[in-house]
Amino acid sequence: MTKKMNLTDSQWRERLSPEEYAVARQKGTERAFTGKYDAHKAQGTYHCKCCGERLFRSDDKYDSGSGWPSFFQPASGSPVGENTDYSHGMQRTEVVCKACDAHLGHVFNDGPQPTGLRYCINSASLNFKDQ
Repeated sequence: MTKKMNLTDSQWRERLSPEEYAVARQKGTERAFTGKYDAHKAQGTYHCKCCGERLFRSDDKYDSGSGWPSFFQPASGSPVGENTDYSHGMQRTEVVCKACDAHLGHVFNDGPQPTGLRYCINSASLNFKDQ
């Protein structure tokens, strides 16, 4: 992992679109089935929209039917981290990029084998690089 990226709020606003900023920096969520990577099938890797770190591989992506890109595990060595999230009157596990503190989405225990996990990630927090 590269050195932790710390930018000011105004620097993030300059780098990101309003939707990307709302999701990645303010812990927002894009509407289900609207993100550009939900039904995306190309082979390659998904990277953090904010800092460019590699987060997920297309080989670990599956169609969960949730309306967001879903993965059963992060890429090996990726800076994907987790935080407890008590917002919206419930307890969930938030998924973040540890390299820049970007909000990526949430992880749930209802995914496929081999992990049983569903990393439910916002397209607005990702960039894709073809294999």
